[in-house]
Amino acid sequence: MKSSRLRGRYLRILSFFTGVIARFIYWELIVRKVGFRQLAKRTRPERFRREALRFRALALHMGGVMIKVGQFLSSRLDILPPEITDTLADLQDEVPAETFADIRQLAERELGAPLAEKFEWFDENPLAAASLGQVHRARLQRGEDANFLNVVVKVQRPNIASIVTVDLSALQRVGHWLMYYRPVREHADVPALLREFSTTLHEEIDYKHEADNAETFFENFKDDKYVNVPRVARELSTLRVLTLEDVFAIKITDYDAITAAGINRGEVARKLLDVYLEQIFEDGFFHADPHPGNLFVTPLPPAKGSKRKSARWQLTFVDFGMVGHVPDNLRMALRETVIAVGTRDAARLIKSYKELGFLLPGADTQALEQASAAVFDRFWGMSMSELKNVRPNEVRDIGHKVRDVMVDTPFQVPNDLLMLVRTVAILSGMCTGLDPNFNLWEQLSPYAGKLVQEEATSAFSLDNFLKQAGDVVQAFVALPSQASRLLAQMESGGLTVQSPQVTREVRALGRSVDRLTGGVVFAAFLVSGVMLLNSGNAQLGGGLLGAAGATLLWVVFGGRK
Repeated sequence: MKSSRLRGRYLRILSFFTGVIARFIYWELIVRKVGFRQLAKRTRPERFRREALRFRALALHMGGVMIKVGQFLSSRLDILPPEITDTLADLQDEVPAETFADIRQLAERELGAPLAEKFEWFDENPLAAASLGQVHRARLQRGEDANFLNVVVKVQRPNIASIVTVDLSALQRVGHWLMYYRPVREHADVPALLREFSTTLHEEIDYKHEADNAETFFENFKDDKYVNVPRVARELSTLRVLTLEDVFAIKITDYDAITAAGINRGEVARKLLDVYLEQIFEDGFFHADPHPGNLFVTPLPPAKGSKRKSARWQLTFVDFGMVGHVPDNLRMALRETVIAVGTRDAARLIKSYKELGFLLPGADTQALEQASAAVFDRFWGMSMSELKNVRPNEVRDIGHKVRDVMVDTPFQVPNDLLMLVRTVAILSGMCTGLDPNFNLWEQLSPYAGKLVQEEATSAFSLDNFLKQAGDVVQAFVALPSQASRLLAQMESGGLTVQSPQVTREVRALGRSVDRLTGGVVFAAFLVSGVMLLNSGNAQLGGGLLGAAGATLLWVVFGGRK
């Protein structure tokens, strides 16, 4: 791709986000500061929705990384308002296909031979076209060593590596700009988000990495008769070309076709969740992109002598470019979260958030703990049918309170965990679609029970006993000195009680008084300057007008720190 076109992409991305930032500054820093706070607040949801629509249009036009950025942003429920995430939620990674001539040229260069030498047949029409690559059906030459002949060949789009580099460079520049704004800096580590996104994206365009993922997944489930994973043709796979066994079957969301094949959809839903729980809690390695195009139900012929009423089938997984890892420390933190929810322990839940890396420095954990306790008190233990009977206004009110705390709390979900949460959310929807009576809690309870049992067992281990005893002794030894300091503070009147909400409100009131005072001073300078100019005293009148301008700038951008 010509450097001029790449430079054009770079400038267009910067231009778009410059416009977004400029409009944000106008509404949130200028309009709000000069007395139109309610107008800015009232129009904010619609403004955010319009910005998301503008980005959506840009992503669909530019393709490449921008569609991936939109999908990434739609999953960041922890830092973005729902007006943005909801608008981008259904952004599909479907773009016009490359010409077959360009695809052929790249594939033959990667494989080192004409396609006719490597394949008996190669379909020129793509089976699917996405932002980073496209897929074609083909058939191997019968002399190949593979145990399968029908394959799909995933070919990377020409010049996509250069586009990824340019787009990421532009996004990093925008992220650098955003960190100058204190509310963004306090609530999100934008450079870290971009690093996570960049790592994930580079893994997706490394087809050798995807081949490794597919083979790992195959090994993990090779003994499970209900799971089907395509085999890799390694001799026909490179950094930019990936050849896999063709395993396309009934899409998992094609409910009518699944029923017509005589397959029990409830069984499929239960097995789907079981397979993912095994990936997460046992393998620590999971397929992180479970959309309908990547999951199939494959009908199987009946077994000899079988009296089974419903048809035999397998769950089939494809596309292993996006996978998630659950390291041991994350698995332990997730166990803390599950046990905290199971025992309604809000303090332990906040502790698990810290271990998961949710909370950034300065987080108000007390307010978060109180909000979690309120949710436990109202909703814990309810079945799905009971939850449906709760008044919508009550759910909305509690949801808004929790969201307000989350917005005020420096809170950011690590990318691995975000992929896990997103995956489980998609699975929940898929399972309910397959079986409207699907009960997620019944499926999760065996795993939750197993975790609690492990927790109880470990509590009686010698190492754990010694650790707990050491903690108790340490706290007991520190108690006299802590009590002495507390009594001394009480005697001197130096004991203070922190109330974060009151502190924030007092600070907000102080800023309002400062701006009101500044507004009065600005008006006085302005009127006096105009009167002096009209009376012919240009020097003093000009000085007062200059003072009025300086006061206005202080009102808009200054205030009490």
